Amino acid sequence: MIQILGDYQGFFAMQKARLARLNMDISGCRVSHLAYRTETYDEYLALRDRIEEHCSANIENVWNGRPISKMLLNSPLDLGDGSEVSLIELIPPIHQRLYKMGLEHVGIVIGDSVDEFARVHRSNLTGQQFQAPLCEPYYVLFEEDYTHVKFYRESLMDVCIQEGQTFDRFSHVSNWTT
Repeated sequence: MIQILGDYQGFFAMQKARLARLNMDISGCRVSHLAYRTETYDEYLALRDRIEEHCSANIENVWNGRPISKMLLNSPLDLGDGSEVSLIELIPPIHQRLYKMGLEHVGIVIGDSVDEFARVHRSNLTGQQFQAPLCEPYYVLFEEDYTHVKFYRESLMDVCIQEGQTFDRFSHVSNWTT
């Protein structure tokens, strides 16, 4: 997977160190997912096929006007420091503003105390996204490279399952055009 995604361990270590400098300790928190953003839809399709070779299932749906794939890996990726991740969120081209291409964000599960976490760290947070009723992560944007860390009540996989989606096969959006 390092040949496909790049240095995911280095990316995670960098984001964790940046948070530590902000006194935001994520030690012991579960990693929800790693997000990878592509520059073109064709790149998205090619990368989706390559990643799926290492997956047992995915959920691809249209969100914010474009397909997004949540891909369940056969084996978790070791991120170092005792952390691992089993879900890759693959995102096609930019939709709202400038984003980092490649590894773009890491999702961290804070749990039921996420709102208290956000209150305590309000001065370091960039904002909160309202993606769906069950998915409203707080986030920090690192403007030097336009990468993010997002803080969730529940993992992205758990949210998908609560929304009635299942990770039991490969599914792709059909009839979508750029």
